[in-house]
Amino acid sequence: MEKRNRLLSALFVAGALMVLAGSAVHITGWVLAPYIYTAGAVLVAVAQILTPPRKKNFVLNRLRAQQVLGALLLVAAGVLMFALHRHEWVVCLAAGAVFELYTAFRIPQEEEKA
Repeated sequence: MEKRNRLLSALFVAGALMVLAGSAVHITGWVLAPYIYTAGAVLVAVAQILTPPRKKNFVLNRLRAQQVLGALLLVAAGVLMFALHRHEWVVCLAAGAVFELYTAFRIPQEEEKA
């Protein structure tokens, strides 16, 4: 179980770095930027979906669902990078980032309470 958690953490970190690099380099118009971003977003989503909840209660389940929704919005932003070729994907990126940021602070608070 500990190996699995370390692997998921490594996947998340690698994916997050790829998301950051892909979105930052996209401004330059580099043709591989959407591929890097989307691959990283998929890694982040897989890591968050497969991470088991530590404690189970209603609030933590709701926060985990919001976290997964945020990860899926990041993946949707990658798809929009390919589909629309303008900057509409930034809206999905911003919404996903808000969900991820909110849950990053709230989940540890709720786990301390429970």
